[in-house]
Amino acid sequence: MTLPPEVANRARRLALENAIDHEGTARAGPIVARLLATQPELRPRAEELRAVVASAVAEVSRMPRSGLSEALARMGGPEPERSRAPTDEGGDFPELPGAAPGKVVLRMAPFPSGVLHIGHGRMLYVHQHYRERYAGRILLVFDDTVGSEEKRVETEFFDLILGDCRLAGVVPDEVVYKSDRIPRFYPWAERLIEVGSAYVCRCPAELLRQRRAQGVACPERTQTPSEALAEWQRMLVGEYGPGDAVLRLKTDMHEPDPAFRDRVLCRVSDLDHPRVGRRYRVWPMLEFSWAVDDVELGVTHVLRGKDLVIEDRMQRYIWELLGITGPSFHHWGILRVREAKVAKSKAYREVKSGVYDGWADPRTWSLRSLVRRGISMDAFRSFILSFGMSLADIEVPAETLYAENRKRIDAGTMRRSFVPDPARVSVDGYPDDLRGVDLPNHPDREDLGRRHVAAGPEFFLPYRDLAERPGAEVRLKELVNVRLPDPIPPVGEPIRVTFTSRENRRLPRLQWVGASGALPVEVLDVEGHLSRGIGEASLAAARPGEVFQFERVGFVRVDTEATPAPGTVRVVYGHP
Repeated sequence: MTLPPEVANRARRLALENAIDHEGTARAGPIVARLLATQPELRPRAEELRAVVASAVAEVSRMPRSGLSEALARMGGPEPERSRAPTDEGGDFPELPGAAPGKVVLRMAPFPSGVLHIGHGRMLYVHQHYRERYAGRILLVFDDTVGSEEKRVETEFFDLILGDCRLAGVVPDEVVYKSDRIPRFYPWAERLIEVGSAYVCRCPAELLRQRRAQGVACPERTQTPSEALAEWQRMLVGEYGPGDAVLRLKTDMHEPDPAFRDRVLCRVSDLDHPRVGRRYRVWPMLEFSWAVDDVELGVTHVLRGKDLVIEDRMQRYIWELLGITGPSFHHWGILRVREAKVAKSKAYREVKSGVYDGWADPRTWSLRSLVRRGISMDAFRSFILSFGMSLADIEVPAETLYAENRKRIDAGTMRRSFVPDPARVSVDGYPDDLRGVDLPNHPDREDLGRRHVAAGPEFFLPYRDLAERPGAEVRLKELVNVRLPDPIPPVGEPIRVTFTSRENRRLPRLQWVGASGALPVEVLDVEGHLSRGIGEASLAAARPGEVFQFERVGFVRVDTEATPAPGTVRVVYGHP
């Protein structure tokens, strides 16, 4: 099913408008953002929308600049400002069955092997939404079972994850460590053994996989409850080493899904746990621990991704065997941000090796990295909640999140001049009375004041813009017009241009920074690349954490995680 024709018409109209505002070159990102902000029903189809916008931008880019205004006029002129969709809790959140105000108990259960990242957004804000709706409680239950050699529990992540929750504004009512509860799982295991529903299996792993795939039972499955209890005690006292024996739940060996045939309840481990050391040798598997904790901790509703449906089934199966009524389960689908290549194990390696500059490195896509880039958690919450509890798997561009953040910060963010890839340029014939100019801090907010910036006769200009226009007359934005030389001298050689007039004519506009007092600026981008340019002198007073819009670049935040060389300002790029 294709998008309605009116979407393509809007995209073309906005592309024309954008091209006129940017010297004939339309930018797809702001167009996609505007469409998603004013037509939220398009968000699940963001991929198709991007293709439609790209087509409109390509069409407009082939048009002569002189014809853009006429083409826009034929479509009715610039589009009137549309009201934006509400951003708070705009998605579909059904009532939780049996939920009573003040009685709802929810739990979040992260495994402490890394910080929280963009993929944890639904866990955080769906729980927070329902806690607020029902005046309920959220338990943060650290799933710190012993893990494995490849995925180990580490002490630092307990505090880091708690810090991430606070950063997101989702402060738990209680914190529970599963490692403190290990002895509480053993009576449940014994009850399953006593009702004849669990046994101790000593089959080699490969043999077991073959038998499960064939629907063939392990010979030890015939153990009587007393025999299984005896073997279980041998596990507890250390007679079996890791991999020698596991406690298995009896399910139907002809179950269509082989993964559900005789799943493991508990296993032996001699790994050193950071909180309890080697105090326990028998550890529960996560789904078994959830079956116990969700009952004993009084959880009323379990909210989680639909990828954990088999865990739901396992918990229900255990509860039915023991005659217990547990909480209900509610799911959401997978939400992916296309540009966010989240790989927890890779991030761990790169942070530990020093390739990444900590857990706030933009490449981690952690919550800390979003804040470092100037993306507010309020915007992140609205972005997450706009998708509701949909079971559909959704992939959206990062621009959808950026648009939400832009709505919050654009109106109050000061503008500053910045030149990437700078070339030092002297202007012959430059007016003596134009050694400084007052520029607005915001184009639409006079109440935000103006600042005085140094100007001429020497400037820093983007070398790429010069190289693309040999011999052309251009306008230094909001200042004067100059004629470029032909040819443009190579990088590093002196460049002289000629003053032509002050008149504000329709000429290509170049961003500039007056050479007097200009500051070196480092920009850390989303991919971890550090580029360098020149910024206006007022940036010397910038405070760590302050957000600016670098004109013709995008929103940046003065870095709080790294210290640049003296006299240099470092910022982290947020988004267009």
